[in-house]
Amino acid sequence: MDKTYFLNQSTSLTLVIFISLIFVLLGLYNSKKYQGLNNYLTANRNIGLFSLTTSLTASALGAWILFGPASAATWGGIGAIIGYSLGTAFPMFFLIYLGKKIRKEFPKGSSLVEFMRKKFGKSLFKLILLMTIFYMFIFLCAEVTAVAVLINYISGTELWKTALIVLISTLIYTLYGGLRASIFTDNIQMVVILILLLISFIYVNSYTGSEFSFEFIKEKNPHLLSASYMPSYTAGLTFFIAVAATNLFHQGNWQRVYAAKDFETLKRSLIISFFIIIPIVFYMGFTGMVAFSIDPTVRPDLGFFTLLLKEQTKLLSLFVIVLGLALTISTVDTLVNAISSLIVVDGKSTFNLSKKTNYLNFSKYVILFLSFISFIIASKGYNILYLFLLADLFCCAFVLTIFYSFYNKKINEKTAYVSIIVGLIGGFLMFPAPDFSKSLLVGILFSKELFSPIVSQSLLFLSFVIATFLPLLVFKAKRF
Repeated sequence: MDKTYFLNQSTSLTLVIFISLIFVLLGLYNSKKYQGLNNYLTANRNIGLFSLTTSLTASALGAWILFGPASAATWGGIGAIIGYSLGTAFPMFFLIYLGKKIRKEFPKGSSLVEFMRKKFGKSLFKLILLMTIFYMFIFLCAEVTAVAVLINYISGTELWKTALIVLISTLIYTLYGGLRASIFTDNIQMVVILILLLISFIYVNSYTGSEFSFEFIKEKNPHLLSASYMPSYTAGLTFFIAVAATNLFHQGNWQRVYAAKDFETLKRSLIISFFIIIPIVFYMGFTGMVAFSIDPTVRPDLGFFTLLLKEQTKLLSLFVIVLGLALTISTVDTLVNAISSLIVVDGKSTFNLSKKTNYLNFSKYVILFLSFISFIIASKGYNILYLFLLADLFCCAFVLTIFYSFYNKKINEKTAYVSIIVGLIGGFLMFPAPDFSKSLLVGILFSKELFSPIVSQSLLFLSFVIATFLPLLVFKAKRF
């Protein structure tokens, strides 16, 4: 029996092409006025409050907010939503302090990795660079896959068609205009996103009535709001640690730290972004709990769409496509320019290429190659959540060592290397297998019966906690 879709493919594809083309034209038009490497990397370091705020917020969000928080809420409850919200927003608050320090000590920089290259030796610097690019590449794959799955869910459009249109359109204006083009289109995309999310909130709240409330969730699934529900705490901490750690290594954020025209503008933009992000992610997670409470058989990551598209209206389906595209393109252009900028700035210290090499052009070839791989992954519709979690683990193992070194001058390359490796080993021992039933330590090297049920049921949480905090033991040992 054929599935009934909300829209036909031709209508859906026409809208995808139209919206993508608008952003291409806007990005190219704006970029003509701002050429040169400084605009490509740091937007000439003169971005004002509104542009910086909308760009920081749009880059932090993405199509993942339509799926991830709702899915997590169905098993992690209110704790998962709070952890997801704070984890996404927390780097904005943290960047106020780190941003001030890095702008003062390295005023002509454009990346965190560049700052680390000055502090540590080349071998550790290359490891940090590789990890950063790996994380952002996984993020790129996740975003393109998410929007392709979304359009497929609404209209049955083949995944590869959406992936190809989104990637090509974003690459055209981003590789031409760089950060300046990314920030300009982010401004428009963020306004569109906020308007559409507000409309969706009003619609869902009025349509579902009393069901869209904490009281209804408490009546149907009280454990999701219970203070004694342990998965709520572990899920909340897991998402907070993982999301916050990875976003601190997001080069797109560091580019915008340097792009601000002054520190006061940066500080105000980060604070405003912090308070915009929290309610948006919380709202998305809340829709998951409501949808699950209405129908426990609903697919967890489709909670938001289940509520919004219940009447199967074409207008709302078009609305969701525009929202998904705005979220995706704003994130993809940030990731494309972020990866490109790292290669431009740090390529000379990483690759043994000819002295005549144009690293800007070289970075574009690398981006095209990575985009091709992400296109293949998105076309297959792979569930890359597991790979995303693996990227999160890497970031967790790096995070304390890297950022603690900002304030502790005694941390040398050897100490940093050892602490990161120790964190990675500890995290990998507890990191769950793809079915989340066992890990290398629990269930493979040693029988699960030797461990408390709390341990075997919290492998992902424990792997992130261990990877994040085990490096502290190296710092302590170094003192003695």
